[in-house]
Amino acid sequence: GVFLYNHLQQKVRNAEALAQKYKQQQEALSAQLQVVYEHRSRLERSLQKERGEHKKTKEDFLVYKLEAQEALNKEKQDSMNRYGALSSQHKILKNQHDDVKKQLLDLQLQHNSLKLEHRKMLESHSQKYAQLQQEKDSEVTNLQDTVFKLREESKLLRKAHQEVHSQLLNAQAQMEEFRQLKEALQKMPGFR
Repeated sequence: GVFLYNHLQQKVRNAEALAQKYKQQQEALSAQLQVVYEHRSRLERSLQKERGEHKKTKEDFLVYKLEAQEALNKEKQDSMNRYGALSSQHKILKNQHDDVKKQLLDLQLQHNSLKLEHRKMLESHSQKYAQLQQEKDSEVTNLQDTVFKLREESKLLRKAHQEVHSQLLNAQAQMEEFRQLKEALQKMPGFR
């Protein structure tokens, strides 16, 4: 009985020690579990916060996407309008370019025609000028001959005029002598 009692006490002590060990492990596990719970709670709050931020970010992104799509559509419409305007302007400018090109060709043809006509007129004028120059030279030569002859005639006439003038002076002197002689004769009584 003593042996059995000792044996049972030994078992009880072993059981108590085991129970104390299990109790310590349970307390350690409880503490760890508390830490895990707190960590989980923090993670859940962080996750909730992240979900809220993600939702807000998603909403902001949807708003931004919508605004960007509207802006893109508006820009596309404006680009199409500008393209249409530029296309119309390009057609107008192309037509104007073709008109100017046609006018340039016409002006070039007219210029060539006028150039040819000018060359012909220049040749004709050159011929006329040479002819007129020849006629002028001939006329100048004739006029020079005429002037020379007239000068000679003028010299002769001047000489003849001087001779006539001398004769006139002589005649006047003779008349004066005749007049004086007549007066002297008239004064003489015997002449009467």
